Amino acid sequence: MPGTTTGTIITTVTIITTTGITTTGITTTASATPSAGPPAIRTTGTIMPEAVPGLLALMAWLSPGFPVGSFSYSHGLERAVEDGQVRGGEELREWLAALLVHGSAWNDAVLFAEAWRNGHAGKALDEIAELGIALAGSAERLLESQAQGGAFNAAMRDWGGRIELPAECPYCVAVGAHAGAAGIPLEAALAAFLQAFVGNQLQAGIRLGLAGQSEAVRLLAGLEPQVTATAARAARSDLGDIGSGTLIAEIAAMRHETQYSRLFRT
Repeated sequence: MPGTTTGTIITTVTIITTTGITTTGITTTASATPSAGPPAIRTTGTIMPEAVPGLLALMAWLSPGFPVGSFSYSHGLERAVEDGQVRGGEELREWLAALLVHGSAWNDAVLFAEAWRNGHAGKALDEIAELGIALAGSAERLLESQAQGGAFNAAMRDWGGRIELPAECPYCVAVGAHAGAAGIPLEAALAAFLQAFVGNQLQAGIRLGLAGQSEAVRLLAGLEPQVTATAARAARSDLGDIGSGTLIAEIAAMRHETQYSRLFRT
């Protein structure tokens, strides 16, 4: 019939499950005629219920509202801005991409993966935590990592924390160990952890005047390829893959210790 339209729309939904990431297709059939009023839409699909607990846990643990104090740390970015090394949104994007690919965020991802695998291993987890402490290149980097790790572990009591962490535990090790104990898939947990790191850095960038909120959202979306690639690489890594090549960022973190006027603890 002239003017009649029918069509099928296939939407792909990615779901985090306790055993991996499942992709489910949802088929929507829509048809309309000029005299039939609004199109009739019929949707079919299956959302696997076992995906929900792990997804909710990740959203809660890594949200800005989780009480680890992430808003108070700039990871040395404040000093980099003060020294003119990061001067706008594009340079902020390059700075964060470098940290993800071969900087502190990469090292944290490797430690996260090892903690995920060894959450119940006792001595092995202690050694991973000790390595994370040794990798902190400055007093403030150590403060940032340990303070958030301790706060995260304390808050996990409300989730019925199932593991015993070392008294001094880096943040990446604490989150990785708890994610593994909760049965959250490694690569999904890594991606969420790295995305939260990027989001926190972008919020610091907003407060430091590098970007507005709209530009920060654009930068967050633009960094997704680096986040997912780093998560995938870290999921296959071991401790032999640790290594950082972002010396300017490390020096900025050190120099922040003597910065007179500051917004952030690090």
